[in-house]
Amino acid sequence: MKGSLQSQQQQQQQRRGERGVVPRRKLFSSLLIAAVVALGLLCFYYGTSFGPALRLRRRRRRDSASYDGADPVFHSFIGDSESTTPAFSTLPPNHVVKSFPVCDMRLSELIPCLDRNLLYQLKLKLNLSLMEHYERHCPVQPRRHNCLIPPPIGYRIPIRWPASRDEVWKANIPHTHLAAEKSDQRWMVVNGDKINFPGGGTHFHTGADKYIIHIAQMLKFSNDKLNNGGKIRTVFDVGCGVASFGAYLLPLNIIAMSLAPNDVHENQIQFALERGIPSTLGVLGTRRLLYPSRSFELVHCSRCRIDWLQRDGILLMELDRVLRPGGYFVYSSPEAYAPDAKNRRIWSAMSDLVRRMCWRIASKKNQTVIWVKPLTNGCYLRRDIGVLPPMCDPDDDPDEVWNVSMKACITPYSKRIHRAKGSELLPWPQRLTAPPPRLEEIGSSPEKFFEDHEIWHYRVTQYWKQMESEIEKDLFRNVMDMRANVGGFAASLTNKDVWVMNVVPAVESGKLKIIYDRGLIGTVHDWCESFSTYPRTYDLLHAWLLFSEIQKQGCSLEDLLIDMDRMLRPLGFAIIRDKVPVIEYIKRLLAALRWDDWSSEVEPKVDALSSGEERVLIVRKKFWEGSQIL
Repeated sequence: MKGSLQSQQQQQQQRRGERGVVPRRKLFSSLLIAAVVALGLLCFYYGTSFGPALRLRRRRRRDSASYDGADPVFHSFIGDSESTTPAFSTLPPNHVVKSFPVCDMRLSELIPCLDRNLLYQLKLKLNLSLMEHYERHCPVQPRRHNCLIPPPIGYRIPIRWPASRDEVWKANIPHTHLAAEKSDQRWMVVNGDKINFPGGGTHFHTGADKYIIHIAQMLKFSNDKLNNGGKIRTVFDVGCGVASFGAYLLPLNIIAMSLAPNDVHENQIQFALERGIPSTLGVLGTRRLLYPSRSFELVHCSRCRIDWLQRDGILLMELDRVLRPGGYFVYSSPEAYAPDAKNRRIWSAMSDLVRRMCWRIASKKNQTVIWVKPLTNGCYLRRDIGVLPPMCDPDDDPDEVWNVSMKACITPYSKRIHRAKGSELLPWPQRLTAPPPRLEEIGSSPEKFFEDHEIWHYRVTQYWKQMESEIEKDLFRNVMDMRANVGGFAASLTNKDVWVMNVVPAVESGKLKIIYDRGLIGTVHDWCESFSTYPRTYDLLHAWLLFSEIQKQGCSLEDLLIDMDRMLRPLGFAIIRDKVPVIEYIKRLLAALRWDDWSSEVEPKVDALSSGEERVLIVRKKFWEGSQIL
């Protein structure tokens, strides 16, 4: 009985204990929930202080330890590309971001929109025969590698121009397969710690300089000079290899846009840019080339291995679109001279096609044929009804190029061009400062053109004064103007031994034709996406009101900064002219970008191009390798 009573008492005490534990557990749970909510609110408010730091550490581990091409998913960690609010509103006042993650070394040559690993992961059904796999396919926001691209081991500051035309450091582009594959064509030769470029090519083994003279002689130009007294200034080199053709045009005051895909010769454009030669990645595939109509006086293809007859000759019609009235197509390929039956059939079909396009042979000798495009619409008007290829629809805009499919049609000239029997452009260098005839097409005037030219001349002079303590002769070679307007920045640099890639944002693409009419080169791009170039290819980037513009589009400022860092060489410079809040925001990211080797900020003089209160921030990127500053 006594034992039973003790047992009942113990059970009652246990039940009372359990009733006491329940409120304590509820209280603990409530406190825990409150703490989690408070911490969540704190992280939300100080998102980039705590949240990003955790994300950056996680991404750094994934980047440095486990990149296998299977899961390159890195979100933009400050700002949301889907948001319409300013991206920089997420940083607390006076907060400085201390670091961005460093990518795995296997990403040291990453081109985000030409990334083959991405194509494999997405399992895109691309038509290889149409070269769709060499066209741009950009990662969506969750798949972006938001990390700083490291230089390869042993990287050295590039050899300066003009010596770089003939030699580069092997460590900077540690790929020698082209030297072995093209040894008989004298593309490049490995020589100790350097790679030398003898100036050869697939169809000019004895040197591009002699080949260029040969072309001038075929066209009977005065003094065997291909520039023809300044009438030939802009050239398009298709399938350019390492761009030796373009390199040897430069002494003639001819500037070539040398283009090649990121194909089996995947580093050819990287070599070209390392040499300091104007060049870009691209392909004649399914989309229009990123150049306006009537951009080039001459197009060149030396054994470029392109099937010009495919899809009813659509690729030749794309060349026709970018050729100026009276422009030349220089074609050096077995189809032009080889006696075998296959090449004879190709030559016959190609000759018939270009005849229907109203091209005529200007000269044919040895291994090269040169066609010339008509000056007026006369030949087009005389063609029989129903002759193919057809003329393009009158509503088609031949200058609209961003993500626009090629069209198998011939672009006719405007009434003005037809009457003038040509482009009405002055020879180089007079055309640089003369108002181009197409100004009226973008709603501008000669008065505005001259004003723009004067403003940029003053601005560039001030930029160089701001940098004078840090720069020396021949420091810059490859320059990019990321929002080029009508080319005033580049025009003000013609007294320096540099070349400028003038980039016109897709929303302003009509302005690119003015840049080409001035004798300069450039391309169209949407800065909400990564630019198609190799890492470490530009010495100087210039961004005028670019960040304000992409902010309006709801795109990430950080993504753009990281892509600029990817393009910028170690010890390279960035000139950022923008509104005060944007500049203040960017300054808080400089340490994380490792752009704090040197910086200078000034309040510029207000001019007709100013947009409210602006600042000029000039920064220099550090030379680093891993965690070490060199």
